Amino acid sequence: MSAAPLRFRDTLSKLYQFTDSMLVRCPRCDGMAHCDRRPAFTPDADGTTYAQRRLVCLSCGLARNSSCADGRCFHPVLWLRAETRHGEVWAYNLEHLDLLRRFVAASLRERPPWYEHGRKMTYVARLPTWIKQAKNRDEVLRAVDRMRASVVTG
Repeated sequence: MSAAPLRFRDTLSKLYQFTDSMLVRCPRCDGMAHCDRRPAFTPDADGTTYAQRRLVCLSCGLARNSSCADGRCFHPVLWLRAETRHGEVWAYNLEHLDLLRRFVAASLRERPPWYEHGRKMTYVARLPTWIKQAKNRDEVLRAVDRMRASVVTG
């Protein structure tokens, strides 16, 4: 008898839900840093509001605030990135990485019909086709495991 398939039910998550807290590379020491979105918004000269971000590196002690309103936008490089022969696999944080791993590892992937919830394109629906294909499952899971190990040892 074969083992029961691993089941994944789409949580209807959107990609932006993972951007409040990100693991990034420190611009000073190239170590792992943490970048959080601050709830406070700063108004621009024309009244546009921007969220502030706070980057903190525990390795070198760098702490930096950023807001696009004052012209100091920074675009940090994600820590959780791995290259495969098909393309790059990446995640914002461990929660995002866990969702990706559960989706890729599952041989049975379920999602509610679009008309039931009105949420048409979730994060897993927008993944590239090569990540969704069963023939690439082992390679993608190895990349995900390497990324998780980099957080533990990094």
